[in-house]
Amino acid sequence: MARYLDAKCRLCRREGEKLHLKGGKCYSDKCPIERRPYPPGMHGQGRRVKVSDYGVQLREKQKVKRIYGLQEKQFRRYFKVADNMSGITGLNLLQLLESRLDNVVYRMGLAASRTEARQIVRHKLVKVNGNILNVPSYRVRAGESIAVVDDAKEHLRVKAAAEDAGQRGLPEWLDMDLTTLQGVFRELPARDQLDPNIREQLIVELYSK
Repeated sequence: MARYLDAKCRLCRREGEKLHLKGGKCYSDKCPIERRPYPPGMHGQGRRVKVSDYGVQLREKQKVKRIYGLQEKQFRRYFKVADNMSGITGLNLLQLLESRLDNVVYRMGLAASRTEARQIVRHKLVKVNGNILNVPSYRVRAGESIAVVDDAKEHLRVKAAAEDAGQRGLPEWLDMDLTTLQGVFRELPARDQLDPNIREQLIVELYSK
């Protein structure tokens, strides 16, 4: 599968906001978007061109794709599933993305970023309902328990991520014990519990054309 191998901070600068792709660095004064709040490249500080409605919709889609670390084909598949579900398509899409195993591991504070969460899932360091699962795209259901395997509880990066998460606070839809490094995906998040900077309706409008 194709992967983005360039500097992740360039993605944040391209979207003009923090996407939290680099873990603790995003919360420090080393974050490049704090020092260079303009798009990357030699023309980044040049005259801004007025963006069309389509351009605004496209940028919002690209932003959400980058937040969750997905390729276009994967993202479009999620949209199709969300569109076929009952309820509000935009909210369905965000809830599907939030219920991915790699995202849940990140939200629970077991990894510093979604990229790192995907890595520890791939390396068979995460258990779902007591069974090791190495599929980052696995859709976690309400009531399912998540934990790291015993051997990973002493990993410095896992412990550091849990400590940072404890200081920042955890999402309301998760029950998490950062001491034992295990928790429960209690329920799907409501819209007011998710990032207010995401405008999912623009994505719906883009794909509905």
